[in-house]
Amino acid sequence: MLPTLDGDWFEFRSLGDGLTLITEPHVVPLLRCNIWHIRGRDIDLVVDTGLGVSSLYQASRHLFGQRVAALATHVHLDHVGGHHEFADCWCHRLEAPGLRGADPAFTLGDIDLNHLDFAAPGYETGGAALTALPRPDYDLSAWQIRQATVTRELEDGDVIDLGNRHFEVLHLPGHSPGSIGLWEAATGTLFSGDAVYDGPLLDALPHSDRAAYARTMERLLGLPVNVVHAGHDPSFGRERLHALVRAYLDRPPGS
Repeated sequence: MLPTLDGDWFEFRSLGDGLTLITEPHVVPLLRCNIWHIRGRDIDLVVDTGLGVSSLYQASRHLFGQRVAALATHVHLDHVGGHHEFADCWCHRLEAPGLRGADPAFTLGDIDLNHLDFAAPGYETGGAALTALPRPDYDLSAWQIRQATVTRELEDGDVIDLGNRHFEVLHLPGHSPGSIGLWEAATGTLFSGDAVYDGPLLDALPHSDRAAYARTMERLLGLPVNVVHAGHDPSFGRERLHALVRAYLDRPPGS
């Protein structure tokens, strides 16, 4: 029996310059997504929304300006659990059907959070997805990804204009067909989703493509990155990005 959380479900850490990292510390590392809130002059952006166990929108209202959009770097369950709470939802064109329909073929959401049996090299699985419940009456077996309203389908090269900040959409397939990153050339900042993070990269999912992933890695090598804010694990700089990319590209085939 999981304990009930005594306190808030989400943790908030301000990184300055209008950027806040939101995490779910009682979600196991495999499914613990980094949620990024970027304050804009005209519109705020929430990059990914976590597992959806507790209301992200309600917990984060103190951060939001007059308008906010939720962007999905891809539509796996740990990144889109809270998207249904937002009126504006954006994702790549190839991922949009999965977000609209909460389709497990896209979201991988047909799993039992009471007992993770998902094979993920580098991560422990087999136990529950949570280490605590958000409230005493929470039924983990009733959890599911809910349909969201996609209001903007993104393509490579699209520009996201927050008024005072501008991000280029980078299509970074491999982990999933419509994985994207956000590139802010003015600051050398990359929000990479699960295209790259400082942990075991997953490229053997049902819709992963290792050849596409390798091309994505080559593309990332060409970016003049200062900092990468990823979909999981801590942020890192250019040297670490290059090391992660090289490690992936140097792996023996099939490993």
